[in-house]
Amino acid sequence: MKNLSIIIPIYKEKKNIVELTNKIRKSLNFKNYEIIFVDDNSKDGTKEILKNLSKKYKNFNFIIRKKKKDLTQSCFDGIKKSKYSIILIMDGDLQHNPKYISKLLRIYNKKKADIVIATRNLFYGKNPGLNLFRRLFSIALIILFNILIGKKSKDPMSGYFLFNKKIYKKNKKKYFGKGYKILADILYNSSGNLKIIDYDIEFGHRLKNKSKMNFKILIILLEFLLITFIKKY
Repeated sequence: MKNLSIIIPIYKEKKNIVELTNKIRKSLNFKNYEIIFVDDNSKDGTKEILKNLSKKYKNFNFIIRKKKKDLTQSCFDGIKKSKYSIILIMDGDLQHNPKYISKLLRIYNKKKADIVIATRNLFYGKNPGLNLFRRLFSIALIILFNILIGKKSKDPMSGYFLFNKKIYKKNKKKYFGKGYKILADILYNSSGNLKIIDYDIEFGHRLKNKSKMNFKILIILLEFLLITFIKKY
């Protein structure tokens, strides 16, 4: 089965959109896929670039959100607009190499998985896109997740993963629904015994623009962790 909706939440990624789109198109050798960029109303000229690409490619779509900026809600809006049953979420900053998309899809089909996660090997892997602080910070959070609400994946905060859209449809009312770690929401707040497979990748450099991680995002993440822990017990 090769039908895929690629959802890419962005904010002020003007410099990366064309390059990422070209890399995705070059990496896929089948026709039944679509690319959906969901922009949080950037004021850097992003909209014009998205309009031009949508005129150039039939399988290219975009959404301009004018609500409160939120990556999870951006992904949800993209899923609602998607037309295929398999959803792939990835970042728009070029740190997620599109060369892995076909591999994730093959694993999904071959293993009959529900979710396939492109994981960062934070302990031993080469991740040039992660400085020491972000690596240690991510490790600490993952350990906290594992202790408080159980282990679902070696990298529950990955932003690069593939899953079946019916998981979202079945569980959308259960999700925390905000913040920048949509995968954790899907992993920990979806019902049923999901088959989850990790696949290690190399996390790339952010070539343009800067990370959007900040204290506010951390607070939302800790809020999610607390609420999920309370729901579990």
